[in-house]
Amino acid sequence: MMREKLTYLVPLAMGVLLALLLLWRLVIVERDNLAALAKRDRALAQATGSASAAATPVGRKMPDRATLRAEAAAQQLLAKLVDQLAQRGTRKHESVLTFKDADAYRKFLARAQQSGLTVLGQLDAFNTVRVGFDSLSALQDDLLQNAADYQDATANFYIQIPHAPPAEERAVVNQVPFGNRMLNFLGVAGDTSQWGQGVTIAVLDSGVMPDSTFGQGRIRYLDIGLGTSAGNGAEDGHGTAVAALAAGAASDAPGVAPGASILSIRVTGTDGTSDIFTLSQAIVAAVDAGARIINISLGGYATTGMLNQAIGYAYAQGAVIVASAGNDQAAQLTWPAADPRVISVGAVDAAEQQVYFSNSGPQLQMTAPGYGVQTAWLDGQRVVFDGTSASAPIVAGAIAAMMSQNPGMTATQAWQTLQQYASDGGPPGPDPAFGNGILNLGWAMNRGDTARVDTAVSSNYYDATTGQMQFVVQNRSGHAVSGLQLNVEANSASIPYSVPWLDVGATYVVKVPVDQASLEAAGQIVYRAQLVNPPGVIDAVPANNRKTSVLTPPKK
Repeated sequence: MMREKLTYLVPLAMGVLLALLLLWRLVIVERDNLAALAKRDRALAQATGSASAAATPVGRKMPDRATLRAEAAAQQLLAKLVDQLAQRGTRKHESVLTFKDADAYRKFLARAQQSGLTVLGQLDAFNTVRVGFDSLSALQDDLLQNAADYQDATANFYIQIPHAPPAEERAVVNQVPFGNRMLNFLGVAGDTSQWGQGVTIAVLDSGVMPDSTFGQGRIRYLDIGLGTSAGNGAEDGHGTAVAALAAGAASDAPGVAPGASILSIRVTGTDGTSDIFTLSQAIVAAVDAGARIINISLGGYATTGMLNQAIGYAYAQGAVIVASAGNDQAAQLTWPAADPRVISVGAVDAAEQQVYFSNSGPQLQMTAPGYGVQTAWLDGQRVVFDGTSASAPIVAGAIAAMMSQNPGMTATQAWQTLQQYASDGGPPGPDPAFGNGILNLGWAMNRGDTARVDTAVSSNYYDATTGQMQFVVQNRSGHAVSGLQLNVEANSASIPYSVPWLDVGATYVVKVPVDQASLEAAGQIVYRAQLVNPPGVIDAVPANNRKTSVLTPPKK
């Protein structure tokens, strides 16, 4: 009887034993963490030439838990900063510091000079400051002595104008330049002089210089410390070219929204480069100045919390940021285009092909003209402009045009409309090379015309995984269509394919197997796709009913 009553003590004893084991484990982990922190302290002290972080001075009171946590966080910030400063693409002897609240920020500003730190720029809204230093030990000492005040400390990464590869490299790619036909490609016709009226596009670049394409009184300047005028360097006309594509009015330098106002904020220095602090500062300044469209035809391959804050600030205020994807033929976008809240734009040529230097990636939102586009430059010059730097302002101008022609439409709503009515490019649906498609402003503007017919061969695409050519048909009409026929010709042999009923915006894919033996023997196969509408149907854009592509064997 007694044995049965005491059996409950067995699980109880096991529970107590397990609790003791867990407590012992926590003590061991805490000891190891403290040892790791001490080791990091010694390494950082050695790297910066200071022993201030290596040990607690004799006689100093042992810190409480909150202080220990703050010091551990400060050590982590310092370790991250040391690592970042060792990377390429950072401004040396600089850091961007963010403080936990306004009081901590003010206290730092008061002591910065005495601490051996030079304040190079301030962004009060974010409690953030850009500092310079002769020795990292000065920053290290302040960070460790005021650990509880700091929220972040990063390097100041470069942001710069994306450079297209040298011209001679383009010869091997059969790209088709736009010249002065960019607006025709977008489906723009008639009087567009009022497009963009009442809308301000901020251009964060090298500075926008006066030009006949801007007329009088449409450019406003905002100085954030780099002046307002562009220099005379090789890239200093970049900002003027970008602004003209967004809002130019002259026939020899036309823009998409010739009625829009331009807010020019120079963010590049005399060397043609900018940095994350300056760009973030300019984004905030543009929003505060009333811009609801911000164009950034610059980029870099690093980001920080400060840029994230600036993008978030613009987003919260209802502004959209349009940014170039980059010109490195990389499977990665530059920042800020890589941020999913930013409208990232890649480049296509006049044949709706992705331009070979245009960066790709899952974050890519859209593509637009970016090869051989005529625009303005310094001193009234007209140039042929290449790069995703051209593509971004064309989309920015399209957003402004949509807003002005649809009273009450926000910048975000205008962008969503352009996404919805984009021409499909590459494989059907969104993809890393074309994003949600190619900008088609004519379709977006005419979306409410239910009588309009526009059926198109959207793309000829080779799917290497299946060994098939895919011919994508898209209905860009104001109503559903039926009775279409697609004729596909290859090596002089033509085969007709019936296209089923297509709703507005819908696509249909015709898949044709590729004869690999014939492709290898001939060195190429020429495909011609011709879309035929039912008798009596008048197509508003008959030019897009046909598309020719040349398929060559893959390189070995």
